Amino acid sequence: MSLRTAWLPRAAALTGALVLALAPPAHAQADYPNKPIRIVVTFPPGGSADGVVRMLLPRLTNKLGQQVLVDNRPGAGGNIGLAVVAKAPPDGYTLGVGAAGALAANASLYAQMPFDPLKDFKPVTMLAAIPFVIVGNPSVGARTLGELIALAKAQPGKLSIAHGGNGTAMHLSSQLFAQTADVKLTEVPYKGSGPAALDVLGGQVPLAVVDLPSALQHVRAGKLIAFAVTSPQRLPQLPDVPTVAEAGIAGYDSTGWFGMVAPAGTPGPVIDRLNAEITAALRDDAVQASMRAQGVEPAPTTAEAFESYIRSETAKWAKVIKAANIKLD
Repeated sequence: MSLRTAWLPRAAALTGALVLALAPPAHAQADYPNKPIRIVVTFPPGGSADGVVRMLLPRLTNKLGQQVLVDNRPGAGGNIGLAVVAKAPPDGYTLGVGAAGALAANASLYAQMPFDPLKDFKPVTMLAAIPFVIVGNPSVGARTLGELIALAKAQPGKLSIAHGGNGTAMHLSSQLFAQTADVKLTEVPYKGSGPAALDVLGGQVPLAVVDLPSALQHVRAGKLIAFAVTSPQRLPQLPDVPTVAEAGIAGYDSTGWFGMVAPAGTPGPVIDRLNAEITAALRDDAVQASMRAQGVEPAPTTAEAFESYIRSETAKWAKVIKAANIKLD
């Protein structure tokens, strides 16, 4: 017997022993959860993500039989909070809620990341999608997206477009629009969607990409023009407003989103249990009505579908960010 063939059975035995040693005990998965669960939310209290998670807490606490607590850790585009999750034990007792920024775009925006979004987490489910609206002051001189694109092409760089801050999903939505429509717009970052919408309303800036709650009442009152929604489907709140794709830019899709992740290595049965309970809560009629009232669309998925979506979003925004040469540090 050669040295190599003599080593193979021993190596297999050692590998098996190592796997058994590292694997969580079966009983730890079977009785999950047996203590409180912490959800690290990468946004401050009061925002959409925080509101949705707190909306789910009573149902999850009841169904899981353990208290589910929120730990708000905002900052650095979500990197601070998710760094906590990445370093937590992979046992299902520390979860994270992150958005498109920290889970997909930040890897291209930041030169240094405290974690690898594709390797350090196990996706559980998407929670919600956040559609955006391209709005303008009535004085802009266009009434449709096609007219707006023609106006922008006739005046390269003269039209300004506001958004909710550098590196945000609204900023990237604006960049994707400019790149796919082949127009040059002057970006004006704001600290949030609300202030951007108000300055368009007041005429300080002609255009903006903002979230639905910031624009809805002003669009309905005729004080802002809604040129298009950035999501792949029309919004029930604005049924007469076309999508960007319908308005002439085929394939355009830029939807904000946030979802639940666990540390990499969290056992499959734990992920399955969390996914089942969270997606069931998201499908509850009362929960869905409350979420839509806040301008967010319920988006329950399988863990596998959410993981695939994160990878596709990472690749998409990497191209946009590189083309626009956007850096946050």
